[in-house]
Amino acid sequence: MLTHISISNYTIVTALEIDFARGMTVITGETGAGKSIMLDALGLCLGDRADTRAVRHDCERAEIIAGFDISGIPPARAWLLERDLHTGEECLLRRIVTAEGRSRAYINGTASTLQDCAELGALLIDIHSQHEHQSLLRKPVQRELLDAFAGHLPLTGEVEQIASDWLRGRRELDLLTSSRDEQTARAQLLAYQVNELDDLGLREGELATLEQELKLLANAEHILKASHQALELCEEHESGVRKALQLLSTDAQVTRAAANARELLDSAAIQLNEASSEIQHHIDSVEIDPQRLEEVEQRLADIYDVARKHRVLPEAVGELHLRLRQELQELADGGDRIEHLGSELDALATRYGDCATKLGKQRRSAASRLVKQATTVLDSLAMGQCQLEIALAPRPGKDPHPHGSEDVEFLISTNPGAPTQPLGKIASGGELSRISLAIQVVTASSGTVPSMVFDEVDVGIGGAVAEVVGKLLRTLAERAQVLCVTHLPQVAAQGHQHLRVSKTTAAKSVETRMEELRGEDKIQEIARMLGGVKITAQTLAHAREMLESQVSG
Repeated sequence: MLTHISISNYTIVTALEIDFARGMTVITGETGAGKSIMLDALGLCLGDRADTRAVRHDCERAEIIAGFDISGIPPARAWLLERDLHTGEECLLRRIVTAEGRSRAYINGTASTLQDCAELGALLIDIHSQHEHQSLLRKPVQRELLDAFAGHLPLTGEVEQIASDWLRGRRELDLLTSSRDEQTARAQLLAYQVNELDDLGLREGELATLEQELKLLANAEHILKASHQALELCEEHESGVRKALQLLSTDAQVTRAAANARELLDSAAIQLNEASSEIQHHIDSVEIDPQRLEEVEQRLADIYDVARKHRVLPEAVGELHLRLRQELQELADGGDRIEHLGSELDALATRYGDCATKLGKQRRSAASRLVKQATTVLDSLAMGQCQLEIALAPRPGKDPHPHGSEDVEFLISTNPGAPTQPLGKIASGGELSRISLAIQVVTASSGTVPSMVFDEVDVGIGGAVAEVVGKLLRTLAERAQVLCVTHLPQVAAQGHQHLRVSKTTAAKSVETRMEELRGEDKIQEIARMLGGVKITAQTLAHAREMLESQVSG
């Protein structure tokens, strides 16, 4: 519910702070006092476009803050949590408009877009007036009202989920089938390439082994010649080392240096001997084999040719093989996926048909009951000549739609014999407010918006009808917070909370203020509304009687 609003430097308001109570709050005041200023300011917090003329003259900026208690509004809490904007059970909407035309909006202290403010505002409050907040004009709102009244929201959720699943599957199937010819051509190319790479049969590590073997075979003669020379040198040096070792091994060679030299020479002789053995093994492993050389060269040439053909490095041929094989498998799986999707979509379409048909029957039944009950209320509002109709037109096309198989629209005729037309085309501002009131009263038990504002719903009515409007608003306030701007005492007397707007004029400025009335002040205001400028004792008695009868009632 709306708990408070703070307005500063807005139009003819310097500073205004108002706390709101539960139940029904009425806002009254002289004509031109600025009763709708608060609603206009609230509209800015709810995402309305700003006008620089809204900034009070000679002020730099206007600022409006609206506070809401969201403890009992799960959709609003979920919306805030999803966007990391939830800070507790109070939600603050703030709007700043500068004299230069700049505008900023905040949700719980975080800069936000006007669209976000409007989305959140739709979950918090519904304003019924002659302005753009007349949500009843929106067909989605009309559909939601009917579904909530019917009490089949779980079924509408199931229909929406099935349709969403079907549409998602349809998009995937269209994507797969639209490129089927391209995929077939690609699969044929991949099959040829994979077969070619299969025939090549390149094993892991084979390329490096072949390149190493090629070096040995291609240079076999040079390798053997150099290796034999190295072997001879090792043998010669080993012989020389051993001779030197003998020369230093006589009894006369007793110095420490001689002993160290003998150890080194002995180690050198051993290493030269081992080196000779390794060289011999190397010589034995190298073979002059022209036939094998030709085989290795041909095998490498085949690998290099395939690499050039696919424009990859020779060492990447193995990876290419795996990648192409995987892509070919995915294309094959895609064909299976198309068949699976087709069956899946058929099953979803069957489920959707059953649920949508059931939903349509329930909507028609609920529409009949809603029209009947709303017509009774309209008759009490001196609009008995109105003909309300809820049209359920089949949607074009056969594809599942998230909102069911029929398009819901409220139609009205305000003159006997005239055809029914959409609300926005046929109803005047006052008529639309009363139509909205009638429908809201009927659907209040299933409504989801916790606060409602009615601006001048009593335009063009009076007497007993005005009292009926007041009672209807008070009835509605049993289930939701109701704020009502009114000029009729019969309506004002029904309020749980009474706010009066007044305007004072000085030499160079005009100021609007708002105050809560209690006790005798409330009686005085009702009397003013009853009797005009001159308030008599009889008028005061009448006002007191109206309020006392309300309390006793």
